[in-house]
Amino acid sequence: MAKALSMADALFAKLETSILDGDLAPGAQMPTQKIIAETEKVSRTVVREAVARLEAQGLVVSRQGSGVYVAEDARYRAFQVTRDELSELADVIRLLEMRLAIEAEMAAFAAARRTTEDVGAMRAALRRMAQFSDDPVAAAAADVEFHLAIARATRNDYFVRLIDFLGLRLVPPRNLYLRNKPVGAHEAYVAKVRAEHEAILDAITRMDVPRARQAAWDHMQESLNRHSELSDGANDDPQTALP
Repeated sequence: MAKALSMADALFAKLETSILDGDLAPGAQMPTQKIIAETEKVSRTVVREAVARLEAQGLVVSRQGSGVYVAEDARYRAFQVTRDELSELADVIRLLEMRLAIEAEMAAFAAARRTTEDVGAMRAALRRMAQFSDDPVAAAAADVEFHLAIARATRNDYFVRLIDFLGLRLVPPRNLYLRNKPVGAHEAYVAKVRAEHEAILDAITRMDVPRARQAAWDHMQESLNRHSELSDGANDDPQTALP
């Protein structure tokens, strides 16, 4: 079963690339499952699984009695980050790298455009983070609210929509970094993250654009560093598995 799933993953990736690169043009009929199975030297079960994933992603459409066709808008599908994609540490790191650029400029725009109400919303989110510091799930939700408040302060709805879309994907699970570490490490982690958020808020409150940009960049870089170090440790120990 594991081998079949791995083969389905590989076939899905190959067909996806062919579609997104235009080798299989929008509207074109896909080869039959029999032909794909023979060409790729895999079972029909593997082909069905790969094609089902393509359909779930909106890359192909099935027409009863006719066959499977490449979707007309396949090459223009919406950006997405799924929960499954963030099941591995490497994916979390890639998302943090993307956020490094976005969050810094978002904070800069927020510092230039924020209102008193925006600052109040950010402070309320940080209070909730402190209140629920012993509850990782509730603290993560408050963390998202803090970044969403910054997004709203930019007066740019695209920032809001992006942060709202990412939701809890914004916040790497705390246990990913703190696994098997003593209570003191958890407390130090919470205090450090709180200080990083306070620095961002202080700069935005003062409408200090350069400092807001730097504080947000520092916050994201610290998170990226923490998880990169964790990745290096996992690579050094082949037996290390993610929770």
